[in-house]
Amino acid sequence: MAELEIKDLTVEVEGKEILKGLDLSVAKGETHALMGPNGSGKSTLAYAIMGHPAYTITGGQVLLKGMDVGALAPEERARAGLFLAMQYPTEIPGVSLTNFLRTAVNAVSDEDVPVRQFMTRLREDMKALEMDEKFLQRSVNEGFSGGEKKRFEILQMALLKPEIAVLDETDSGLDVDALRIVSAGVNRMRGPDIGVLIITHYTRILNYITPDQVHVMVDGRVVESGGPELAEQLEAKGYEHLRAGV
Repeated sequence: MAELEIKDLTVEVEGKEILKGLDLSVAKGETHALMGPNGSGKSTLAYAIMGHPAYTITGGQVLLKGMDVGALAPEERARAGLFLAMQYPTEIPGVSLTNFLRTAVNAVSDEDVPVRQFMTRLREDMKALEMDEKFLQRSVNEGFSGGEKKRFEILQMALLKPEIAVLDETDSGLDVDALRIVSAGVNRMRGPDIGVLIITHYTRILNYITPDQVHVMVDGRVVESGGPELAEQLEAKGYEHLRAGV
């Protein structure tokens, strides 16, 4: 059984139906890419999975390890093993990166992680993501560049060790160097203990992170699935031929 199963999911935002019976599953040890044109509902799916209150599930299910998480608060979903790397990370003035991360790690752990153990892990993961330790004293995302914000999202993922990670357009706004670093960070975490869903509009991140499966979303539904070669076809043909069939 897949750790994440999305069954016939319908979602409304401000009374408008965005997802229209979407089916998708991701198992541990797998990396999936979800592609589609702007406005197809990709980010809506990400927020619905994580429990954003503005995204109302009106039908279907989001199952994590067989449990329907539709009624759970976002923090409860995080404790259950879900993680979302946001497309537009939020600034939190006055909250240091160190305190934020330690609070988050303790929130998903069975017991408080000792400070020395936490700091050792934090510094190791920051080094791998080429993040200067000066960031430890800064407020969360305040004054960060786009690339720094996305690296911080992947740093959270590394520390929280989720079972299912959803990366919502993590490649957007990144230059080549930042994309390489972020992609290497994701690749470092791939393995049998985590499933990854990469939501993206373009194929460039898939040149660094090779997915096991690629899904194409158009008008609130997954309309085609295949292997990595499907992304290459989309690069060559675009989405118009798929829109015509919806």
